[in-house]
Amino acid sequence: PRPPAARPKVTGGAFAVVPTPDDGRRLSDRQVWDESARPTGPAPDPTRTYTAHEQATGQHLVQVHDGLRGELAQIHELIEQVAAGEIDAGAARSQINTMTMRQNRWTLGAYCESYCRIVTTHHTIEDQALFPRLRRADPRLRPVIDRLEQEHHVIHDVLEGVDRALVAYVGAPDGLAELRAAVNLLTDALLSHLSYEERELVEPLARLGVS
Repeated sequence: PRPPAARPKVTGGAFAVVPTPDDGRRLSDRQVWDESARPTGPAPDPTRTYTAHEQATGQHLVQVHDGLRGELAQIHELIEQVAAGEIDAGAARSQINTMTMRQNRWTLGAYCESYCRIVTTHHTIEDQALFPRLRRADPRLRPVIDRLEQEHHVIHDVLEGVDRALVAYVGAPDGLAELRAAVNLLTDALLSHLSYEERELVEPLARLGVS
């Protein structure tokens, strides 16, 4: 996985938050969805300006995703440690289970929780709260949000596949190829999904806010 790029500090003015691009590289020969069928939300108003706070709201989603990309790199490192005999598969599985993405606290759910803890400290918004709010605030986002929700479920299944591959590897050490294949599929799906989510939502989050 590619390391996250340095993010410029956001200021007021034209919208300047840059979503992380999908470079199109894939590690797996499998696909878990049709990327060409992804809906696109409304184009931003080119005449609108954004405050520094609004820009930071959109940027925060990218920062949360950078943390998830970092966790993905850790998973690859763990698998290589298993392959080298430095740790066993059970220890790798235990470490992966403590990661943010494994606890279903990633993407918008993690964004909401982290952002609202800073802003209101006493108020936590879960994944189920933000999506309905965005739908109400801008109904044009409904197709995008519906698709993102579907992809959340798919990635959960892919994560379960990594877990099953780790369990199988404990009983059959010759199953390293299957384990790597499961992690490669997760890499393709997660990086693609995070880029799509940023592309579609960083500007609406800045424009609509989360309050």
